[in-house]
Amino acid sequence: MAKRDYYEVLGVERTASAEELKKAYRKLAVKFHPDKNQGDKQAEEKFKELGEAYEVLSDSQKRAAYDQMGHAAFQQGGGGGGAHNPFDIFEQVFGGGGGIFEELFGGGRRNPGGPQRGADLRYDMQLQFEEAVLGCEKHLTIPRLAECEDCHGSGGQPGSSRRRCNPCGGQGRVMATRGFFSVQQTCPQCEGMGTVVDKPCRSCAGKGRRQRQTPITLKVPAGVDTGTRLRSSGNGEAGQRGAPSGDLYVVLHVRPHEIFERDGEDLVCEVPTSFIVAAMGGELRVPTMTGSASIKIPAGTQSGTVFRLKGRGVASLQGHGHGDLHVRVLVEVPEKLNKAQRAKLQEFADLCGDEVNPQSRSFLERARNFFR
Repeated sequence: MAKRDYYEVLGVERTASAEELKKAYRKLAVKFHPDKNQGDKQAEEKFKELGEAYEVLSDSQKRAAYDQMGHAAFQQGGGGGGAHNPFDIFEQVFGGGGGIFEELFGGGRRNPGGPQRGADLRYDMQLQFEEAVLGCEKHLTIPRLAECEDCHGSGGQPGSSRRRCNPCGGQGRVMATRGFFSVQQTCPQCEGMGTVVDKPCRSCAGKGRRQRQTPITLKVPAGVDTGTRLRSSGNGEAGQRGAPSGDLYVVLHVRPHEIFERDGEDLVCEVPTSFIVAAMGGELRVPTMTGSASIKIPAGTQSGTVFRLKGRGVASLQGHGHGDLHVRVLVEVPEKLNKAQRAKLQEFADLCGDEVNPQSRSFLERARNFFR
């Protein structure tokens, strides 16, 4: 499904101040935090959505870009959506101290030395128009941190054990001085786990994870459009020491088509026909996304007339059937006529007299009435 508006996610007005944004995020983040909603996937998704929205709107430059261009500001992977870690954002807002977790969750804080869930990833994928309308299966190769195959994520050689990390004293976080301020940040030595292995794995240097190109098969349902975001569960970065992997969010971008345009779940195309068929009536073959169809052209059809082919549009992502195909007929007028053709047309015009152009006559009458 397409992303919701970030202001809607946080429940604030577009004019909200930084403090109002923070207040709204704190309230909703506590409500939907996974520690308070064990096993509730819907709450987990909302928690991630809140983190993504707050990450963008709390940054003045990202917020300005979002206000001007919406989600399109980040469609090329620039700055928003998908790559953030919602738990890091939560701790940045509330602070890293244990007291806030005990206050909010009754002592149920995540163990700073325990395994941490892997980060979510974002991938922008181009689709052909037909692939978006009809659905398809795509094979991707995603660069991501995957579990080390040699140590199976433990980070240590066979027979090694874990000891307390000295730089952070087992807390998983260290103090860093930035100018006049001292702030807490994740310990770079143990990556927030609080412990390190005494004999690190040679393949991953004790990290338990390695950068790897991972093949992924993604099923794209029929009816997606630009901005649609598909979730591939567990295909984000691997978690630490056997913790769950993050998710992969694939954001779709649909290329334009040479014939068809899309209007929601409807398709629109323009089909030329000769003025003979338009005048006398006949049958016209028109393209569809699955082949072709035939429509009956009544005698006297005017250029720009639209014919509807019911159910030949785009499938609804909500499963409510298909839209329609709207065919706009364009009557072609010959650019060059030979002597015989001109004579026949003149003969036809003489036979019709003023009746040959009823619409023009009606327009001239209205124009005369206007200038009276």
